[in-house]
Amino acid sequence: MNSRLVAARVLSRVLHNGQSLTAALDNVVPAVDAVKDRAFVQALCYGVCRYYHRLDFILSQLLDKPLKDVEVKSLILIGLYQLQFMRVKPHAAVSETVAAARKKPWAKSLVNAVLRNYQREQERIEQQADREPSAAVSHPRWLIEQIRQDWPQQSAQLFLENNRQPPMVLRVNQARVSREQYLRQLAEHDIGATPEAFCASAVMLDKPVSVDMLPGFDQGLVSVQDTAAQLAAQLLDVRAGQRVLDVCAAPGGKAAHILESQPQLKELVAVDIDAARMQRVNENLQRLKLEARLLVGDAAAPETWWDGMPFERILLDAPCSALGVIRRHPDIKLLRRDEDIAQLQALQKNILSAVWPLLATGGILLYATCSVLKRENELQIQAFLAEHSDAAQVPIDAGWGSPREFGRQIFTGESAMDGFYYARIVKQ
Repeated sequence: MNSRLVAARVLSRVLHNGQSLTAALDNVVPAVDAVKDRAFVQALCYGVCRYYHRLDFILSQLLDKPLKDVEVKSLILIGLYQLQFMRVKPHAAVSETVAAARKKPWAKSLVNAVLRNYQREQERIEQQADREPSAAVSHPRWLIEQIRQDWPQQSAQLFLENNRQPPMVLRVNQARVSREQYLRQLAEHDIGATPEAFCASAVMLDKPVSVDMLPGFDQGLVSVQDTAAQLAAQLLDVRAGQRVLDVCAAPGGKAAHILESQPQLKELVAVDIDAARMQRVNENLQRLKLEARLLVGDAAAPETWWDGMPFERILLDAPCSALGVIRRHPDIKLLRRDEDIAQLQALQKNILSAVWPLLATGGILLYATCSVLKRENELQIQAFLAEHSDAAQVPIDAGWGSPREFGRQIFTGESAMDGFYYARIVKQ
């Protein structure tokens, strides 16, 4: 099947059905035989999602009226993306995209006309796009307003970083192999990599590779995890003999890292509301040869799963807008809505209040999100501390991120990391 047609069908699932890009690719891409073709399909889909708001504006300038056929619209967006952002030869980008519409004769002539018109008018239309705010930075208007309101000084850089491709970062399982030893193994396989300064387990690859190429991956020597997410384990500062709770634990990367960093825990309990996602936690722990107690349950209703025994450490990786990982999941810009933020903020507050009684006196709760919005981060913690007299902030003194009055914020792309927020709270 034509790779561009496959990509158009994936994008249709995202644009029309509201399916996540990851799920849509998982449903469609396995039918593509060649590895090279699968990579091309993924590149097209990620690229169109990344630059959708710009490409959609450009398309609106090339059409007399909106196009109702989502698959054909997706095909044209794919053609525009190739012409503007990829190294595909222009004649091949046009002809192959037109060929993908072969089962709809009316569409072939339309796709051809739009793409050739864009080639003729490219300079003028690109200048128009640069003057339209949403098209200029390729973000939805509501998100532009939110980010500019929260971070007027950093907003331009955040928009830029959100549209860049992220690095591939590994977490070395230091219970099994040192980072220096694993770097040597990578070098022996001609995989370029550098150690990350802020995190003793993190290694950044010079360019992404399939996990099948990583030495010792199947044996649990290494996992894929961004540096910002790896900071959770060291911030939690777990000690031997402690009981640890990981709330909203799926897919299990942080739980695994905690177990790797402190193999002498009394117990790690991981809770998630989604049974299918909890199965992924189980699979990840099995690969790494780690053990934890896995519970499917609602974090906001611990009375349905808690055994009454307190925890010395709690990690709350709160459900959030995920606006700090847009560069990894560009479909967030298409699927997330402004009204989602207030709902997530309420959920975060409920879970925080629900799990706080589970923490032992003197224990630490680490609150984390992969968001850059103040409402989900520092304002959430400010409100929590105001409502709980037995809670106090433990300042995070670090060489990464930006200190806030409450917690510490990492901006997307800062030190090559994803956008993340952390706050440490001790029970007095």
